[in-house]
Amino acid sequence: MNATIPIHADPVDALLTVGLKNLWYPICPSDFIGERAISLRRLGKKIALWRDASGTLHALEDHCPHRGAPLSQGVVLGDRLACPYHGVEVRCDGTVTKVPGSPGCKLEGSRAALSFHVQEQHGTVFLYNSDTNIETPPPMTLPEELSSPEYSNFLCYAEWKGDYRYALDNVMDPMHGTFLHKQSHSMAEGDNTATFQIRETDIGFVFEKVGQRGVNFDWTEWASTGLHWMRLEIPYPKTGGPGGNFGIVGCATPISPNLVAVFFWRCRKVSGWQRDTWRFLYRNRLEARHWAVLEQDRVMLEQMEPDANTREHLYQHDIGLVRLRRHLRRLADEQLEAAGN
Repeated sequence: MNATIPIHADPVDALLTVGLKNLWYPICPSDFIGERAISLRRLGKKIALWRDASGTLHALEDHCPHRGAPLSQGVVLGDRLACPYHGVEVRCDGTVTKVPGSPGCKLEGSRAALSFHVQEQHGTVFLYNSDTNIETPPPMTLPEELSSPEYSNFLCYAEWKGDYRYALDNVMDPMHGTFLHKQSHSMAEGDNTATFQIRETDIGFVFEKVGQRGVNFDWTEWASTGLHWMRLEIPYPKTGGPGGNFGIVGCATPISPNLVAVFFWRCRKVSGWQRDTWRFLYRNRLEARHWAVLEQDRVMLEQMEPDANTREHLYQHDIGLVRLRRHLRRLADEQLEAAGN
């Protein structure tokens, strides 16, 4: 999992570094994209994103099929981008619709650009990571904290230095909450020692403390539902407002080998006046505390050496992240085998 991938790198690690294919990933908050096209580097590619006059979002690889110029620097023409270099117009499905300098040439009418399916939910842009143009992507199923109207949520988005897999390891490590976050009002309780177990589910697995539940950061769930996501729960005192325990749904998307986009949705099961109360409390009292906890994670992960995982001495508390690492490598192996690599 080194941050710099040498030419002779393990192909499985090289694939994992830029993210598995044929999955949905969150790539940015919705408000990143306004009237003008923007360019984002995600998942080993540069991606041009823009909205048409109706506000519908579109995405192409930020690479003109003519000479590779950045389409994002061009003019938005509804569902098309006109490349600034030679005026080549590319539709959102990847089809070149016009070559002003050479009308009727073989490039015109070809589907020569890579397009991406995108959708917006909960203030977030999700993109389907495919290396080929596909007509219909598979569905993406979000956990109930994001899909059910019984819940209310806020998105916390940040970009951290380092490999995205360290961010995944961090969430798949409930025990760090007892130590790194022990000054937090929500993670100060419970034993300093614990035994963990892995419980398989229909969509992934749960890594949990044995004999302690609802006391601290006591479990993490990993799930694959067209999207890879993680879920955990933090007990909250009554001063934290209505809604019971505090749920967190998290995802991590590689920007580059040395940068990761992290998404944490903070969720409570509330309705009616309780929803209004919870949202008021979050914005005015709780949000700053939650960012302080995330900042502790950021500082710890950014100070770790890129090759820290090659010099580990793991113990029983780490069986969850070992399970996750092996699972991701198996998926990468299967994708490489299917591609004939």
